[in-house]
Amino acid sequence: MKKKLHTPEGVRDIYNVECGKKLALESRLKKVFHLYGYHDIQTPTIEYFDVFREEIGTTPANDLYKFFDKDGNTLVLRPDITPSIARASATLFKDENLPIRLCYTGNTFVNHSSYQGRLRETTQMGAEFVGDDSVEADAEMLALVIESMLTIGLKEFQLCVGNVDFFQSLIEDASLDEEAEERVRELIGNRNYFGVEEFLDSIQAKRSSKEAFSALNELIGGIDILEKAENLAPNSKGVMAIRRLEKIYHILRYYGVEKFVTFDLSMTGTYGYYTGIVFRGYTYGTGDAVVKGGRYDHLIEKFGKKSPSIGFAIVIDELVSALTRQKIRIVYPRKNTIIVYAEGRLLEAIRLAKDFRRKAKNAELLKKDENSGLEDYIRYGNDYYAGSLVYIEETGEVTMVNLVTGEQKIVNSTDRS
Repeated sequence: MKKKLHTPEGVRDIYNVECGKKLALESRLKKVFHLYGYHDIQTPTIEYFDVFREEIGTTPANDLYKFFDKDGNTLVLRPDITPSIARASATLFKDENLPIRLCYTGNTFVNHSSYQGRLRETTQMGAEFVGDDSVEADAEMLALVIESMLTIGLKEFQLCVGNVDFFQSLIEDASLDEEAEERVRELIGNRNYFGVEEFLDSIQAKRSSKEAFSALNELIGGIDILEKAENLAPNSKGVMAIRRLEKIYHILRYYGVEKFVTFDLSMTGTYGYYTGIVFRGYTYGTGDAVVKGGRYDHLIEKFGKKSPSIGFAIVIDELVSALTRQKIRIVYPRKNTIIVYAEGRLLEAIRLAKDFRRKAKNAELLKKDENSGLEDYIRYGNDYYAGSLVYIEETGEVTMVNLVTGEQKIVNSTDRS
C-alpha cells in the first residue's frame, strides 16, 4: 500500500512563521479575556456522543467524527466547545450559585460532507459567562468581542446582533409546525424572502404572518430599526425580545463600542440551543463569520443544572485569513538568536547560548556546514524569522548580524589557540 504523506482533506499543517503568528494572535486575545476576569478551562478533544446528541441542538450527527472505545461506547471529536463547557459547568461547578467566567482555546472537528475548501479542523477561542441571565452579561459579552477585535488591530468589522425570541414569536404567531418552521428558517437563513412568501402562500399562512416575515429583510440596521421591529412584534414575547436589545444597546454606549453593532432581526442562531440574543462578527477578507455566539439559558440544564449562560467563539483560522488579506500585521517579534559555530568552536557557542538563555533570550545552535557560508545562514535566519545571527569562524572571529536591519559587524577576533 502506498504511504500517504499528505494531510487528509480539510486539515493542514501550520508551521514556522504562520504558526508563530497564530499563537501570538491567540496570546493577545487571551490577554483581553483575562482582563475581563475570565478563567482558563480545558475540556477533552474526545467526548461521549451523548454530549452532542440531537436534543442538545449542536452539530448534526452526520457531520460528527464518531468512533468507539474498547468498551463499545460511542465517542466523538468535539465539533463545538460550548456543549463541553456546559457539561463541565454542570459537574465541576454544580454547587456554585454565583456567576462563573470561563475562557478556552481548542480545536473543533466537523466532517463536512462537501467541504468546498472549508476546513474540517479549526481552532476556536471563546468565552462563556455562566450563571447570569442579565442584560449586563449580554452587553459584557458583546463588548468583550469588540474589544478583542480592536486589540488585534481589526477596525473594519461589524457585530450583527439579533434575538431568537423575536423570530420565535413570529413562528408561534404563524402557528407553523416543526417541518414548516425548519423550511422557513432555511429560506430566511439563505435570504430567500421570495421563497418565504411562496412557501407561506402554499401553506395558507395568515396575511399578517406573511407580512411580518417579509419585513425581516428590512429589519437590519442601527438602533432605529428596533422601533419598527417592536411595532411588528405579534405578541409580548416579541416585544420583550426587542426591549432587551434596546437595553443592551444602552449599556454598550457606556462601553463606547455601540458603533460596531448592527441589529439583524432575521437571525435565528447557528445552533438550536440558543434562546435569547445571538450575534455574529463579520469583516472583509473571509467568507464566513469570524465570531459566533449567543445566549443559551437551557443548555447546561440538559446536563443537570439550571444555569442561564451566554458565550461566543472566535474562529481563529477565519480571523487570521481576514487579517492577512486586510494586510493587518500580526505582532510577532523576531525572538531567536542563531549561533553558527565552526568546527572546534562548540565550547564558545554553548557558553554564549547559555548566557543568552540566562537572560531569557532564545538561542539556537547550528554547527557550520562546510558547504554553507554566512549568506546561507542569513537567508536561513530570515526564513525562520530570527532576530539576529552570531557567526563564529574557525579562527575565532565572530560576526554579529542584525537580521532585521541587515547590519553586520565583527565583534571579536582571536587566534584559535
